[in-house]
Amino acid sequence: MKKKFTRSHSKPTADDPIKAKKHLGQHFLKDESIAQKIADTLSHSGYDDVLEIGPGTGVLTKYLLREKSHITAMDLDSESIVYLNHSFPLEYPALFETGSLTILEADFLKYNLSELYADKAFAITGNFPYNISTQIVFKMLEWRDQVPEFSGMFQKEVAQRICAPSGNKTYGILSVLAQAFYDAEYLFTVPPEVFNPPPKVDSGVLKLTRKANYKELACDPDELFKVVKMAFQQRRKTLRNSLKQLDLSDTLRAKDLFDKRPEQLDVAQFIALTQAINQDLNTEE
Repeated sequence: MKKKFTRSHSKPTADDPIKAKKHLGQHFLKDESIAQKIADTLSHSGYDDVLEIGPGTGVLTKYLLREKSHITAMDLDSESIVYLNHSFPLEYPALFETGSLTILEADFLKYNLSELYADKAFAITGNFPYNISTQIVFKMLEWRDQVPEFSGMFQKEVAQRICAPSGNKTYGILSVLAQAFYDAEYLFTVPPEVFNPPPKVDSGVLKLTRKANYKELACDPDELFKVVKMAFQQRRKTLRNSLKQLDLSDTLRAKDLFDKRPEQLDVAQFIALTQAINQDLNTEE
């Protein structure tokens, strides 16, 4: 399969070392076995494309290329782009006998993914920059119709939060919204010493697998997003107080559910709550 490269206008040369940049939240993974384990989280079933966010030095890219999927490695770091465009294919030529790779210098949070995939399905993975990792998940959820699988490395507490069950102190907005559409699984913990530079905290790898019935919510997804975010903005208050600005009827506000705090509601209860709120507001004079 042919390899497609983009032209880079960046100043660094391929011989320059790639230095992790604090403002980009970079911590380059250097443990090959962990890179292999992350690559193995993807099934490559039901899609032919994989988007890797923040490839850095290509340690994960190497293992993704061992599959037949087409890999697009997207990075905002011009030094990484130069390395991946030039030195990387010379160091690992055998990888391109099975896989194909596109290098793209871009900001994932601002990039229009339809330019890459149109209406095709694709998976997302990566050793995500820690300073934008939650934003990556929120954007992925907007593209859930095309993303059947999502996996990657986060700060441990963020990964645990996404996968947390209701009643857990880390359960929050990301937990509910991700689990409304995906089955979330925390896979394993990664210690700081396998990174360059080492972060100050442990990291964690998770996998999100889209539910077969993800389109069958009993409420409007946009309304669910609004209710969940509003509820958790004042997570220590009961729903009766945190949702006060919705101007709900006294009949609905009197229900026992409104005595609970948001972390006490599971995903199904949030969906039912959203449905009840929508019906209540639409019947108000």
